[in-house]
Amino acid sequence: MWEVILGGVLVVVLMIYTLTGGADFGGGVWDLFASGPRADRQRTTIGKAIGPIWEANHVWLIILIVLLFVCFPKAFAILSTALHLPLTLCLFGIVLRGSAFVFRKYDPDNREAWRRVFAIASLVTPMMLGMTLAATSGGYIRIDQQGRWMHQDGYLATWLQPFPFMAGLLAVALCALLAAVYLLGETDDADLREDFRRRALTAAVAVGILAFATLGVALSNAPHFGWRLSGSAWAIPFQLLAGATALSVFACLWLRRYAAAKFAVGAQAVVMLSGWALAQFPYLIVPGVSIADAAASEKILAMTFWILAGGMPLLLPSFFYLYRVFSFSASR
Repeated sequence: MWEVILGGVLVVVLMIYTLTGGADFGGGVWDLFASGPRADRQRTTIGKAIGPIWEANHVWLIILIVLLFVCFPKAFAILSTALHLPLTLCLFGIVLRGSAFVFRKYDPDNREAWRRVFAIASLVTPMMLGMTLAATSGGYIRIDQQGRWMHQDGYLATWLQPFPFMAGLLAVALCALLAAVYLLGETDDADLREDFRRRALTAAVAVGILAFATLGVALSNAPHFGWRLSGSAWAIPFQLLAGATALSVFACLWLRRYAAAKFAVGAQAVVMLSGWALAQFPYLIVPGVSIADAAASEKILAMTFWILAGGMPLLLPSFFYLYRVFSFSASR
């Protein structure tokens, strides 16, 4: 029981990180593609929006890693070995992104170079995260009878596959959509809002196209996962719900209902990640490592859960207070 509960906690933490840190990555993507006569104002708005606590959002990624390490050590060991290349690239992206974001302000002579490093790192990092997630679902990480990774295929075959590549593009598009919708509430300038609205509509269409394309590739390149998404008992209700949330995002943007669009895009991201988790269940690594196989002892799982439950009443209010304080300071 505890392993399923902690597995669910992993999914919830991933959702929170997507809705917060993912939107920050998306802001960097739009910084890279800022254009037109208001390009500088677009970048200024993006910087003010993600500046206050954008590093604090990585708390959720840290919690995710620690939970995987403590509660599912077998899966952690396999993933950190088999996928160390995309994980290292992801780490480099996070570090370069943070450094460049600071240096572009305090190194005016090289501001343009730092801006490009920040923007490109914001594009690469969610791409690597999406590819890593898909690699755990695609069946490319083969496990021997002793529960160890079979590395005969090398370190590239575990993630350089069509399905992870498409999932990486989908992750980038989803982050860009979240950021564009959130940015609509960060400015009162009608022209800037229209710029971000057009970008949000473009990203919404891209997410829809890439979602269908990723499913199509999964059916041939990751058949177990693809079948679960398309042929299982819950597949049709899930697809209808996913389609409804996607259409609601598009409708809210088209009608300029920006507050509703923010709620709808969050719901869309949650539904997409929920479907992904259902399609992968009961595996942490398809098809060789199930949640039960990778779980630590019941005592460790129970203790970890109660420590986490006791810490959240401290973390969440502190997190929201930090956001309110620094958002207020940034708006002055």
